[in-house]
Amino acid sequence: MFERLFKLKEHGTTARTEMVAGLTTFLTMSYIIFVNPDILSTTGMDRDAIFVATCLAAALGSVVMALVANWPIGMAPGMGLNAFFAFTVVAALGFTWQQALGAVFISGLIFLLLTVTGVRSWLIAGIPHSLRSAIATGIGLFLGIIALKNAGIVVDNPATLVGLGDLKQTGPLLAILGFFVIAVLDSLKIRGAILIGILVVTVLSMLLGVSEFKGIVSAPPSIAPTFLQLDIVGALHGGLLHVILVFVLVEVFDATGTLIGVAKRAKLVEEGKPNRLGRALLADSSAIIAGSLMGTSSTTAYVESASGVQAGGRTGLTALTIAVLFLAALFISPLAAAVPSYATAPALLYVAGLMMRELTEVEWDDLTEAAPAALTAIAMPFTYSIANGLAFGFVSYVVLKVCTGKWSVIHPATQIVAALFVVRFAFFGS
Repeated sequence: MFERLFKLKEHGTTARTEMVAGLTTFLTMSYIIFVNPDILSTTGMDRDAIFVATCLAAALGSVVMALVANWPIGMAPGMGLNAFFAFTVVAALGFTWQQALGAVFISGLIFLLLTVTGVRSWLIAGIPHSLRSAIATGIGLFLGIIALKNAGIVVDNPATLVGLGDLKQTGPLLAILGFFVIAVLDSLKIRGAILIGILVVTVLSMLLGVSEFKGIVSAPPSIAPTFLQLDIVGALHGGLLHVILVFVLVEVFDATGTLIGVAKRAKLVEEGKPNRLGRALLADSSAIIAGSLMGTSSTTAYVESASGVQAGGRTGLTALTIAVLFLAALFISPLAAAVPSYATAPALLYVAGLMMRELTEVEWDDLTEAAPAALTAIAMPFTYSIANGLAFGFVSYVVLKVCTGKWSVIHPATQIVAALFVVRFAFFGS
């Protein structure tokens, strides 16, 4: 059956190799099971329901990737957009989480339309490489400040806006320990380093009596509190239109870049050879829609899938294995509920650090490229909004190119996005 579905011999692999690759990828990305509920529950959403929605969205997305695209890529709610969903759209802008889910659903539909019509490729080709790198870096910095805040390492200071927290407290100390555990294990190439770090801090917090042990295995909680609770009509509110734009832009760059990058490592995308990138993109966009219906932020392809490719994964059987493992994870809800925020903070901070390496891709010798990239990356954490970072970057890019006589190099896609952000500020303010 596996041979018929996934053409294992054609790809020079075996069922055992694919399953081992799936387990490898799952271990590297399964931290999302703990991190996503911790982030989204700050909006008032039911934490147990988010846990179930996270596992189901990851499983469904990975199954679609397996059966439609036959690619070894795992899917799950993405880091960055979940933080934007919780801390910007709901906490800062004041929209309900139901409206935010509606915005995710609409962005998924737009994403699907862009994919089917081919506009997605045009849009990606038109966005400057420096801005694309800066967006990843800025999202990393945004995750970083959230992680430091959740850990109690960075606190509010009326005189300086931010300051250093009390590092003698249990929470910050455990978070610092967790970060070093993750960094050391990852440097030693140990699979699941982030997951292990989260579990180590959680166990220590229980032993110290600062968090409660609630068990490990039980029947999955109900998904009813978040299932089909999205408010699509409310999402069409004028103030949420730029949020939908941000969702679409980040989904386009993040998912497409990950899919192509991992597929190239698996030699699934080679010049002059047919590939299933179009099918993979369809799987990705449909997973976003399904995730919003279940009650989670945007689902996307995970760059951690590269670890499975390195372990020999070449077909959709790897993705199918990932899906099965996410379904199995539904039965560890008590453990997920016991994970404190200072246990997930090190994971956020470590992922943030990995994303910042994109800064090396910025064209620093050209100030009309470097300045917009810097503004993009700096604005995201300091305005606590991915949307503002994108706006600063795209608008400044167009302005600097025009003022230096380089109008002709600005792609129409960049002009359109910049114009949309100008309209957003002009009519809806900050």
